[in-house]
Amino acid sequence: MLNFESWDKMLHQYVDVQGRVNYSTWKLESAGELQHWLSKLAEVNLQNYPDSNQQLAFWLNLYNALVIAQVLKRYPTDSIRPQILGIPNWIAFFWFFSRPAFALSEHRYSLNDIEHGTIRAEFKDSRIHFALVCAAIGCPLLRNEAYQPERVQIQLNEDARRFINNPAKVRFDAGTKTLYCSKLFKWYRQDFLNVATSIPAYIQAYLSPTVSLMDSTPVQYLDYDWSLNQRMSS
Repeated sequence: MLNFESWDKMLHQYVDVQGRVNYSTWKLESAGELQHWLSKLAEVNLQNYPDSNQQLAFWLNLYNALVIAQVLKRYPTDSIRPQILGIPNWIAFFWFFSRPAFALSEHRYSLNDIEHGTIRAEFKDSRIHFALVCAAIGCPLLRNEAYQPERVQIQLNEDARRFINNPAKVRFDAGTKTLYCSKLFKWYRQDFLNVATSIPAYIQAYLSPTVSLMDSTPVQYLDYDWSLNQRMSS
């Protein structure tokens, strides 16, 4: 049986309802526990779990856990996109997502491999963009619970609604009739257009019914906040 209990416990303990992570306390108390859980996950044979919801929950939890583990190794830091003399260090940023970070069944995966080569390629579900977390404030909020096979579809719907109804990520200016939304909708535009006629139409499906959008609604993309999604120790 896939066991996400340890990861679920850590999320409850170190992540608040706003998706902010107490990295300092997590690093001090449970960084070793997270690494141990990841080592046990590396022993999983996914061929024993053919159900798509089991596999989807596995990959979502794995991706987010690897992101947290990498941040804990680098913490304290203010961003996963560090700067040198005020200029973004794109090499370090690229390395964060592209270096091999996990071995499963003799295959080594980077975060990009998991997101693009596995989750996007195999599941073709646009809602995953509201579940995968890159440890930045501009990302989706990290759930303070693990994805579970029996609930993952419900959880993804919750993630989509929470993201799209968060004014920091999506908002409609009634005065200018303009839809402002996260750059996730620009970067992964085709994934959303695979299931909707336009970005406004996709957003409308999850947005509060008090707003009515049309395919022709103008879209502007918000600046992406790469600051670390951290909260301070209490």
